Amino acid sequence: MGRDVSLHKALTSLDGLSLGDAFGELFFRLSPFEVSLDDLPPGPWPWTDDTHMALSIVEILARFGCIEQDALSRAFARRYVQDPRRGYAGGAARLLRQLAQGGDWRDWAPRLFGGGSFGNGAAMRVAPVGAYFFRDLRRAAKEAGLSAMITHAHPEAQAGASAVAVAAGIAANRPYPRGRDFLREVLPLIPESLTQKKLRRALEIPGDDLEEAARELGTGYEVSVQDTVPFCLWSAAYHLEDFKAALWWTVQGLGDRDTTCAIVGGIVALSASELPADWLMRREPLLWEKGGDFPE
Repeated sequence: MGRDVSLHKALTSLDGLSLGDAFGELFFRLSPFEVSLDDLPPGPWPWTDDTHMALSIVEILARFGCIEQDALSRAFARRYVQDPRRGYAGGAARLLRQLAQGGDWRDWAPRLFGGGSFGNGAAMRVAPVGAYFFRDLRRAAKEAGLSAMITHAHPEAQAGASAVAVAAGIAANRPYPRGRDFLREVLPLIPESLTQKKLRRALEIPGDDLEEAARELGTGYEVSVQDTVPFCLWSAAYHLEDFKAALWWTVQGLGDRDTTCAIVGGIVALSASELPADWLMRREPLLWEKGGDFPE
């Protein structure tokens, strides 16, 4: 029963993550300042590599009950080969091709960018890990770090992934803190890092000051974890009850909007009363909804 609850929460987070990913991707061709939530296009809304990699994470959690790194490496590589046109960045694509050819992630991940990537790719996919381990936030942080290592050897990326997972785990519990109190609960469970430092800065930013948050925390323009995760956790912290409002607020920060919305969506899906059914109908189906390889 306990594992069933954990997997249900991971799947809920995956729904929110993929919906945020697809929603945010719309706004690379739309402007949130020129349309409203009533003007969104009909489906399907395609999702990107954020969701593609998160599918592998949930698959491995369902199969093993933890992050089994070698199995996750193989799942990442398998999905990439099956569908490489999901918006993978150049470094990630090179790494996944090496893994698909039998390379060991322990050898190849540290070679990226001369010491490992601290991009936001490990954070964008990790919220379901926090959802799965919602009863043990320290375990959530540890497993998130393990999931990050396969592609992101840099400690900063692992800290950012842990921060997102812990935030998701907090959101999955009742009652959950809000606003600054939410951020304060995340901070002790992530290692000292630039991400942690900017999260401390986020405590000082009012929940209604989007301009200051975007300026001080970054919204992913640099595609680094420290330029992405603090803003996402700040945005989620003040919109935990309303999924649509959380994504609308987040996308107005612009930046790497499919990823910022994926992170926020994966967290707030666990605290909001429901996900918008009309949006879920427009989101491109997930692979196992089309008869894919989700393990029963």
